Amino acid sequence: MQCVKVLGGVLGAAALLGLGIILGHFAIPKGTDLPAPSASASQDLDLEILEAVMGQLDANRIRENLRELSKEPHLATSPRDEVLVQLLLRRWQDPESGLDSAGTSEYEVLLSFPSQKQPNRVDVVGPAGGILFSSQRSEENLTGEQGDPNVVPPYAAYAPPGTPQGLLVYANRGSEEDFMELYQQGIKLQDSIVLTRYGGVGRRAKAVNAAKYGVAGVLVYTDPADINDGRSLPNETFPYSWGLPPSGVERGSYFEYFGDPLTPYLPANPSSFRLDSDNASGFPPIPTQPIGFKDAEVLLCNLQGASAPAAWQGALGCDYKLGPGFRSDGIFPAGSQVNVSVYNRLELRNSSNVLGIIRGAVEPDRYVLYGNHRDSWVHGAVDPSSGTAVLLELSRVLGTLLKKGTWRPRRSIVFASWGAEEFGLIGSTEFTEESFSKLQERAVAYINVDISVFANATLRAQGTPPVQSVIFSAAKQIRAPGPSSLSIYDNWIRYSNRSSPVYGLVPSLGTLGAGSDYAPFIHFLGISSMDIAYTYDRSKTSARIYPTYHTAFDTFDYVDKFVDPGFSSHQAVAQTVGSVLLRLSDSLFLPLNVSDYSETLRSLLQAAQQDLGGLLEQHNISLGPLVTAVEKFEEAATVLGQHVSALQKGTPDPLQVRMLNDQLMLLERTFLNSRAFPEERYYSHVLWAPRTGSVATFPGLSNACSKAMNTGPGSAAWAEVQRQLSILVVALEGAAATLRPVADL
Repeated sequence: MQCVKVLGGVLGAAALLGLGIILGHFAIPKGTDLPAPSASASQDLDLEILEAVMGQLDANRIRENLRELSKEPHLATSPRDEVLVQLLLRRWQDPESGLDSAGTSEYEVLLSFPSQKQPNRVDVVGPAGGILFSSQRSEENLTGEQGDPNVVPPYAAYAPPGTPQGLLVYANRGSEEDFMELYQQGIKLQDSIVLTRYGGVGRRAKAVNAAKYGVAGVLVYTDPADINDGRSLPNETFPYSWGLPPSGVERGSYFEYFGDPLTPYLPANPSSFRLDSDNASGFPPIPTQPIGFKDAEVLLCNLQGASAPAAWQGALGCDYKLGPGFRSDGIFPAGSQVNVSVYNRLELRNSSNVLGIIRGAVEPDRYVLYGNHRDSWVHGAVDPSSGTAVLLELSRVLGTLLKKGTWRPRRSIVFASWGAEEFGLIGSTEFTEESFSKLQERAVAYINVDISVFANATLRAQGTPPVQSVIFSAAKQIRAPGPSSLSIYDNWIRYSNRSSPVYGLVPSLGTLGAGSDYAPFIHFLGISSMDIAYTYDRSKTSARIYPTYHTAFDTFDYVDKFVDPGFSSHQAVAQTVGSVLLRLSDSLFLPLNVSDYSETLRSLLQAAQQDLGGLLEQHNISLGPLVTAVEKFEEAATVLGQHVSALQKGTPDPLQVRMLNDQLMLLERTFLNSRAFPEERYYSHVLWAPRTGSVATFPGLSNACSKAMNTGPGSAAWAEVQRQLSILVVALEGAAATLRPVADL
């Protein structure tokens, strides 16, 4: 960290000199700064305050926040990004609606940018060496915003420079299976250029899979079948609808991991050890460049060779061929090749996080964190500014109550604006690395609202099982946008639901991968986490995400006209998140229902028994210890739930409340094992780590069995299966022990 600036005082205290001091400060009572324990130890959620907050969250203010935030492109570390840092500080230091403190933490991180002097380009080169076709170097200026000089040209961040040239091959989505299909069909991949579609596998995986077959360069485009429900004509897309225009190009990071590439597991401070960039891992192995589907159509619809499989066909209005090379009766002479010229450069830049803090009245050393990233690829109205617009409105309402002296939460609230998320969750990861011990000891939960509104049909929530109940409680008490009188919960259940053996029909709570800043909190720190947004009706569109994602067409007018006219869905997200935040920060007992983990564990266990049990028996591996461990957890969770109910009916001692809340808070940490997945950087949660095996069970067990299936008895692969099973059993037994009465050592 280059420097840490703290620009706001804590209720008049002197300026603090570090983020660690900010958070640590709240664990220490400050005399008259804190109410006496006898007056506040029983403080619980105030329903009148909750209703007041819900009523004061203003859709028009959110709209104006979004207009300001997305007014100009604000790529990470750009001058406009720094302007937004100062905007957040001003808001959180406002004398009438600000917070207790606000400050920045700065990290020197490795980012990737296209060259300004040598633009990346894709050319078709004829047999004689002349350039016959060039892809567009920028998106068409349809509404004026795309012509802003600060719009970064489309590129694949962290893709290495190079100018490979070869015959073009169509490789569908660039998965391992796709390349195997091409190989089995006898398609020559060595030294070729492949054209792939977004989706199916991660961005970097397309280049990694290609490189295994000797491919020289990769092109990536968004097919209208995957984003526009097949619509591709200019008058069918933005600015006439929310569809992606033909020239739209999805930018993105092609780095495999999250966090600063040069300082894994260490904060990117001046004193930290840094890898040499030549030795850093996780970058794409070959030059890669994204293009628009208008250019992809020219290339793909002139390929020769066999027709691609039916599942590989898209919506560009032609029969997709596999190649290699162009057909002789097309617009390019036979033998024409594709040249991919990439001139990306790596550069160390200073990137800032901004933190705003409200100190808790009773448990100032317990933190409820709520964050979103600030940086965008271009204007970023949906991603991420829709989330930041909500964050600013909620912090304004709570800050106003705080400054009036009418409310202070039981626990501390930390608002966060993360830097450089688009390059690989960098700001949030550096924060968790720097504050690792403190957060593991004190963080109650992390709430993430990145894209707050994808579309305006229904709520979409992802999270670990204990947060399900608090999200459901909030959603049941807020009216859904639109003409119906349904609650957000009842509206949600219409669009996405599941049958629970405990509760019956309930909304589906998704699981957390690594798509936003919640990733380091859940996977690295084991903090109960969630991600909340409004989204579209899946029955009416097959779009994998909102169409202008990571393009120069993701603007304020796009949101205002097509995504959420009236901003009622933004307001609904603000109300839902505000209710969740207050319930977590103000409730006497943390509203984390650990029993909901029992259902998840039972489901994962049943999948293991049904799909792997026979195979494991053949290798003398018993699931018996895992069955027993799950049963122990279920029993401990039930007993703890009964204990909570008993305490809620009485007048619990403050220490009893504290002990119980610590059990609820620390449960998620018990599922961490830093040695479980040595090949996976930052992933240590044995229930939510990436699953590559085909069986939808515990990831370590599923992955190990998948690798061991074709090996003989007694192999190292089967030993790994046994190791993963042991890791699971120990984690579950530790979780059960955490839930048992604390006096039962």
